[in-house]
Amino acid sequence: MGWVIFVAGAVLSWGAYGVFLQQGQVQLGNPLKALLCVGVAYFLIAVLIPIGGLSAQGGLSGFNTGGLMRATLGGALGAAGAVCIIWAFKSGGLPIYVMPLVFGGAPIVNVLLAMVMHPPRSSINPMLYLGFLLASLGAGMVLYYRPTS
Repeated sequence: MGWVIFVAGAVLSWGAYGVFLQQGQVQLGNPLKALLCVGVAYFLIAVLIPIGGLSAQGGLSGFNTGGLMRATLGGALGAAGAVCIIWAFKSGGLPIYVMPLVFGGAPIVNVLLAMVMHPPRSSINPMLYLGFLLASLGAGMVLYYRPTS
C-alpha cells in the first residue's frame, strides 16, 4: 500500500506541471527555453540521482538491450509529451484547458495500449467502456465548469 504515496506524489507533481511550465514559458518568452529547462530538470533528477544510487550499489552494469530500449522509448515518449504540451501552450492553449485534456485522455490511451501489449485473459467487462466515457465526460466537465479568470 506504500505505492499510493508515490501515486499521490505523481498526481501532485504532474498536476502542478502544466501551470508552472506555462508560466515559465511565458516569462522566458520562448518555448524552446522552457523545453531546455525541462531537459535540465530531467537530467538533474533522472540522470544524476540514479547514477549516484546505482554507483553506491555497484549496479551501473548489466543493462540488457530489451530493457534499455523500452525504458529509453518510455523516456522519449515522456519528453515528446512535454514538447507537445509546450507547443500547445505556444499555440494559445492555457493550462486550464490543456492539462485536463491531457490527463483525461492519457489514462484511456494507457489502458488501451496496455491491453494490446498484455491481452486480457478474460472477456472485457463492459464497465470499462463506461469508465472511458466517464473519463472523457469528466475532462469535459472540468473544462466546461472551470473557474473563469
